[in-house]
Amino acid sequence: MMRKIPGFRFNFIVGNALELLVSPEALFAKARVWASQFQGIYGFYVYPNSCINIYNAEDVKIVLSSFKYHQKSMIYTLLRPWLQNGLLVSKGAQWQERRKILTPTFHFNILKRYYPAMVDSTARLLEVLDKTNEKSTDIPPVISEFTLTTICETAMGTKLNEDGGGKKYKDAIHDIKNVLFQRFVYIPLAIDFIFRLTPLYKRHTKSLSTIHNFTQNVIKNRKEQLKDISETNVVNDETDKDLHYGKMRTAFLDFLISAQKDGLTDDVGIQEEVDTFMFEGHDTVSSAITFCLLLLAENKEIQNRVVDELQTIFIGDTRTATLEDISSMHYLECCIKESMRLYPPVPFISRKLPEAVTLSNYVVPKGSMCHIHIFDLHRQESLFKNSLKFDPDRFLPEYSVGRHPYAYIAFSAGPRNCIGQKFAMMEMKLVLSSILRRFEINPVTKCEDLKFTADIILKNSEPIKMKFIRRLGMKIGSKSDDV
Repeated sequence: MMRKIPGFRFNFIVGNALELLVSPEALFAKARVWASQFQGIYGFYVYPNSCINIYNAEDVKIVLSSFKYHQKSMIYTLLRPWLQNGLLVSKGAQWQERRKILTPTFHFNILKRYYPAMVDSTARLLEVLDKTNEKSTDIPPVISEFTLTTICETAMGTKLNEDGGGKKYKDAIHDIKNVLFQRFVYIPLAIDFIFRLTPLYKRHTKSLSTIHNFTQNVIKNRKEQLKDISETNVVNDETDKDLHYGKMRTAFLDFLISAQKDGLTDDVGIQEEVDTFMFEGHDTVSSAITFCLLLLAENKEIQNRVVDELQTIFIGDTRTATLEDISSMHYLECCIKESMRLYPPVPFISRKLPEAVTLSNYVVPKGSMCHIHIFDLHRQESLFKNSLKFDPDRFLPEYSVGRHPYAYIAFSAGPRNCIGQKFAMMEMKLVLSSILRRFEINPVTKCEDLKFTADIILKNSEPIKMKFIRRLGMKIGSKSDDV
């Protein structure tokens, strides 16, 4: 059946594996060439798996909208030593149970409790950008530090300090991502017994130990802190921070601890989900913010329209943005969505097909891996006219009518869509609006200079640089108690 699907001739022994054994940059570029050669679907074979690649909205709908195809493909097994059976990689009844437990943590009333911590983290980011003194700055590391800190202070209910365990944890996160990247790109390393023979395995094991030890300590400390509050009503330095952040802020971790008391999970399950949310909510948001800043820097008219919207909301007031203000930032939200259309933080997702399915009038065999190329889907001219142009107006209500529901899937779609998308949008609108109220953003790196690498998260192979020029007379409030 695979031979009837558009694609490449393959070797009987290795399939198309040799086509993939190139540098990360070359592999990403190849995938874009292949997408332009075919019409929404193509296949290849890498022993022992047949792989189908789709970027047609109707095909994407068939796969993502049904529970039949909700199981992630074998690519995600590379994440199992780290995330184990967390929400990203789990399946079946376990996934449904965990999703049910975690869904309330992203209810708006709970998200409101995260907001003051986001405000404080954003204030620290603005101080960092102030210190760049309007010089060319490589922005991805700066934004990554911000999103990692924010996730820790909201999801984990803990500060991620520069010293001690926090610093080691951050280093381990970055190191394990590098190892995973190499296993993802270089196919022989995806085979466990080969991987175990390489120096990368030792690095991987060491990083895993650091990450899991840190997570276990965070869970232990949070449990003790909650017990102290519950049993003694004592307000010490740490509990006072919780009271400050929302009259007993309920952290993501707190819900998991509560679920354990009800017998719905255990220590391992708690660790799996905290690790998963750290992974999904840190790099993805960092990528989205980075590319939105780049596009706004390069498109001054659009940047100025956002600033005009912010001036309409704040009317010269330098106070910190409230949640009501955030909900009024309609054009900024359009900019974020359009940025994530052009540069989706997760450029592709992959599913296992447990049965034969017809896609684009071709029968795809049972057991195939189905790669959904979000990057190429979002650039289909049939879905988005002048698709390479940065045009936030596309997402205004009047221009969104009639659009295919699976034309834009920056947060995935269907039953396994991103559980934290409201959290992410709130964070992105807060930080981007705060930056734009204080700084004019000027480009150094241009979009035409970008060279992406094949990775789970969209990233450029080189630094992305820009300048932050202080706007005259602008100083935004930075205290969470102003919210």
